[in-house]
Amino acid sequence: MKILLTAINAKFIHSNPAVYSLRAYAGEEFKEFIEIAEYTINNKTEEILADIYYRKPDVIAFSCYIWNRSIIGILLVELPKILPEADIWLGGPEVSYDADGILMKYPMVTGIMIGEGEETFREIVEYYLSVGDCAGIEENKVEKEVAHRIKSLNDIQGIVYRITNKTDNIYSGYLNTPNENTPNYNREFHHTPPRQPTDISKLPFLYDNLSTFENRIIYYESSRGCPYRCSYCLSSIDKTVRLRDISIVKKELRFFLDNNVKQVKFVDRTFNCNKENALEIWRYIAENDNGVTNFHFEIAAELITDEEIEVLSKMRPGFVQMEIGVQTVNPDTLNEIRRVSDIDKLRETVKKITDNHNIHIHLDLIAGLPYEDYDSFKHSFNTVYEMHPQQLQLGFLKVLKGAFMHEKAKDYELKYTDEPPYEVLSTKWLSYDNILSLKRIEEMVEVYYNSNQFESTLPVLQTAFDTAFEMYAGLADFYREKGYLLMTPSRSYRYQALLEYAMSTKLSANEELMRQLLTFDLYLRENIKSRPEFVKNITDYKPLIRRFYEREEKERIYLPEYSDYDSRQLGKMTHIEVFDYPVWEEDISKRMKRLDAPCMVLFDYKKRNAVTYAAEYTVITNLDSLKEADNTNE
Repeated sequence: MKILLTAINAKFIHSNPAVYSLRAYAGEEFKEFIEIAEYTINNKTEEILADIYYRKPDVIAFSCYIWNRSIIGILLVELPKILPEADIWLGGPEVSYDADGILMKYPMVTGIMIGEGEETFREIVEYYLSVGDCAGIEENKVEKEVAHRIKSLNDIQGIVYRITNKTDNIYSGYLNTPNENTPNYNREFHHTPPRQPTDISKLPFLYDNLSTFENRIIYYESSRGCPYRCSYCLSSIDKTVRLRDISIVKKELRFFLDNNVKQVKFVDRTFNCNKENALEIWRYIAENDNGVTNFHFEIAAELITDEEIEVLSKMRPGFVQMEIGVQTVNPDTLNEIRRVSDIDKLRETVKKITDNHNIHIHLDLIAGLPYEDYDSFKHSFNTVYEMHPQQLQLGFLKVLKGAFMHEKAKDYELKYTDEPPYEVLSTKWLSYDNILSLKRIEEMVEVYYNSNQFESTLPVLQTAFDTAFEMYAGLADFYREKGYLLMTPSRSYRYQALLEYAMSTKLSANEELMRQLLTFDLYLRENIKSRPEFVKNITDYKPLIRRFYEREEKERIYLPEYSDYDSRQLGKMTHIEVFDYPVWEEDISKRMKRLDAPCMVLFDYKKRNAVTYAAEYTVITNLDSLKEADNTNE
């Protein structure tokens, strides 16, 4: 007997904690009967089919989400053709709220696990071991009364299953959705009573063997449920917040820290909904910081207290990332989606956190919400942009079955795609044309703002516009009109495009300033030796730069950590650029004022900002001494 837990992730770096939790909860006595297979949506379906076939499972269970629903749908049609005897089960948020519809569309599916699946899956395993091939069970010391306790699917809570006598390969070859004319098609499904929420303190730890998760994000759960009732979110259905015992959490976090795990991403829907619990975890990881691990939390900024900010302010730069769902600042929209939010408090909290320059802040907006038209969204965007997060995620409403938003779709004249991810196409307040415009703006924000690669240039460019939104909207139109590509192998492509865009604005008289801003941003990130065409020609300064490195080899004033390298090696490992504008100044007006004399900037790529990843730099203003020294040598 082999039961295959199958996960299809969005990317290789992702893992699926659900399938690992199901296997772990099933217990050691059943472990050898359960296998996990992980793929990505980038795998070809024929590759996945072949791999599943070679594993020869008796039962296949898929973990279903909006990002993998389409590819799973293809696999469901094809699997009975190659594994006609295998039973197929589905679980996860994508199928929990439309089980009958899924079973009608896919008659090859045996049943669906609804909601939390740990206890349900264990009993399904027991059922198959009791009715299937039990060879080897007693030899493997599985207690007989346990393995044979579940005699019928009706004994398992939290499932919907098809009531039919399975016939061999009955649906093999049917490529289209079955209907009442399909031979032996049976619409009768049985719903067992819902299962009570799981005590998450009883869930086993998933990560005893970290080799499986090498070079992948570790997902961790310290609570389930959400105190909020946001109408677009499935988390609002689980109204009871359950916390994992704090002593267990500390022990498990210590394991990650001791093993120098690169990133741990908490999947708690609102991590700080319980202040005492959040504080204790934050204090614990701060006290045990290993200098390597990064922790990601999704929080409600309005709940953060000064006491918590004080704890966070002392953390190592880059140690913590925080994602905050703002969604909108429109009060009518907030009220309609049943979201509690104090924008002034949120703005104040974000400022307190960002002022410490040690925590990466990610703010989210959602386009397509009720009562938010194009102008309203523009206002929400500008309000959030002015909070200066490291990332601003411009997302689009997903109309999920099971969420209250789905029930209100007709009232809102909400149109969305029939296939996953069920994304908004238009609403009573937002046209499809508006959506397309916002999509293009989202791409510009992702490329130019969220990359953190244009931090000096963008604030100056924004002075040519009334608002940040207009700047990105204009940039999106510029890309479209020029036929420019967003994805290109050229490192300088986006810099050159931004320069051209700036020259089409009232900053056209400041071309040299814009070139130098882009040059500064470029070398803050990359130590490239091939010079793009937009950077200043510094041939005349090469003797001074050479002299600088020769002097640095002897005196080690600016680069003491490079003591093992000679001047030529120093020149390769670092970079010097010459500027006529103080492009590094925080004050934008100062940044735009030409210097009395040019100066050099030394970029040190060994030292980087842990939050933005920008290289450390030093401004060298006294070039006369280098000139004199160079003349002496000549």
